[in-house]
Amino acid sequence: MIRNMKSSSKLDFNELSNNVISRRLCVDCGACVAACPSNVLVYEQGTKLVGECKNCGICTRVCPRYKSLVTEMENFVFGRQRKIEEDFGIFKQVLVARSTNEDILRKSQDGGVVTTLLISALESGLINGAITSRVDPTNPWLPLPSVATTPDELIANAGTRYSPSPGLIALKDCLKAGLDKIAFVGTPCQILAIRRIQKFLPKYAKSLVFTIGLFCAENFSYNGLMISKIQNELGINLNDIKKTNIKGKFLIYLKTGEVQEISLKEAKKFVIPSCQYCGDFSAELADISCGGVGLDGWTYTIIRTDEGSKVFDNAVKGGMLRVESPGESPTKLLVKMSKGKRSRANRLSKDS
Repeated sequence: MIRNMKSSSKLDFNELSNNVISRRLCVDCGACVAACPSNVLVYEQGTKLVGECKNCGICTRVCPRYKSLVTEMENFVFGRQRKIEEDFGIFKQVLVARSTNEDILRKSQDGGVVTTLLISALESGLINGAITSRVDPTNPWLPLPSVATTPDELIANAGTRYSPSPGLIALKDCLKAGLDKIAFVGTPCQILAIRRIQKFLPKYAKSLVFTIGLFCAENFSYNGLMISKIQNELGINLNDIKKTNIKGKFLIYLKTGEVQEISLKEAKKFVIPSCQYCGDFSAELADISCGGVGLDGWTYTIIRTDEGSKVFDNAVKGGMLRVESPGESPTKLLVKMSKGKRSRANRLSKDS
């Protein structure tokens, strides 16, 4: 995808700008902003340089779109590389689960597993904060990074917003708040960025306890899908939307109970360009991966690491989750989605 990179460790922001940002490969994760030791990078609808770059090269080390380090990160996280037959990554256990908390289920995207795991970890003392996303109070359905430290905050943040959020910026907020045991929830590209930070700049992620990755086929432009299509063309007030979901179509659940639909073909007109180069559907580098693929009211859950097992088992023992074995249908769909996304990314990378 990116060729002729400099081999020197003394790289400046221009290297990242020329090879990632200007080529529309940036995923707006905020990793470079969070890790910049000189604090000369800011996120304002994209990453911008606002001071003198010290040529430390840290921004290129943590960027999930600067060079392909997936195999290196697999070895870092799991001690080995993914086998060809492991279609959706390395894992310990695959199952479907559902929260037993009705308040969580009312607010959640599918089975409420992510929120339940975070609340369980918070109440048990395993973590004292979690980086998730919240909705911008002035721009309905625009996701913003959030550091949640209470169950109520976690429930308020539940649900999926299908536009990118620079979640890694919140790492600095955690440090400022004195949080020393945090969880991180994010998309596959954000999880890759977190792993790169853990490997190359461990001091920036020393407080990270575990990660939860979200299944992700692609993200959509907020201005394109939410504003131009849904608000302006369909005439839907974004404040009237209760939830959005993707189940073969882009579904818009209104607070009145009405459901409106957008075909995926139409929705894909607003896909973020950088998403086309990502080959990870199920957040293969996370401790736990979650998504509602092929399910209704349940969450497909992939436990990948010992840390993930500890977090999940803690919630189950506390009676906070119902667990079942996955059926054949969602497993086949997960394999199909994973293969399709990986194949698309490989094809585009060869052509670029």
